[in-house]
Amino acid sequence: MNEIFVNSVFFGVTLTLASYFLGVFIKEHFNVPVLNPMIMSVVFVIVLLIVTHTSYETYNNGAKYINDFLTPATVCLAVPMYKQIEILRKNMAAVIAGILAGCIGHAAVVVGLGIALALDRTLIVSVLPKSVTTAIAMGVCEESGGIVAVVIVGVTVAGNIGAIFGPAILKALKINDPVAQGLAIGCCSHALGTSTAAVPMGEIQGAMSSLAIVVTGIMTVVIVPIVAGMI
Repeated sequence: MNEIFVNSVFFGVTLTLASYFLGVFIKEHFNVPVLNPMIMSVVFVIVLLIVTHTSYETYNNGAKYINDFLTPATVCLAVPMYKQIEILRKNMAAVIAGILAGCIGHAAVVVGLGIALALDRTLIVSVLPKSVTTAIAMGVCEESGGIVAVVIVGVTVAGNIGAIFGPAILKALKINDPVAQGLAIGCCSHALGTSTAAVPMGEIQGAMSSLAIVVTGIMTVVIVPIVAGMI
């Protein structure tokens, strides 16, 4: 592989985009939920870096710039929400109650499993904010005394689980209402689940999932410190 190209800022960006589009191509042709383009692109990048003996620092020299598109991409999720504003108004009480129940239920499950598995308090607190977007999760985790690296892993896992298994779980549980489907994915799997699972399901699902990302983030900022203080 050309050494000049590898050491340039274009290498990381090119490899990342090429890996993702390859994942999209494979997903469209095989249509298997586990073949999520996001996960596949990660695997492709790791394998290529290992095979070519390229360091992560060299790759990230260019790939880091893709992170700059995360915020505007998340903001764009407001578009389908605006288009479905009437549905939102009609279901406002159910939306708020559903997201609140999801946040409280999530906290209860995390704490319960943590205590049952005899995990250290720091680890439990670190996992509590895993269902919100990375920026919020990191801030809440740090303020509550958790380990930021752990919550980043938790956010990644939560997002990928929703992206891969979210629609199948909703189908298995016979949850067919588009509002409920969108809220469930957005509340549990933040932007990753929304963009790769909820949005393809339909405009209503995408709109409700986008709303759930915002409201879940706000509620998490309030709920997690309270729960952390009680552990």
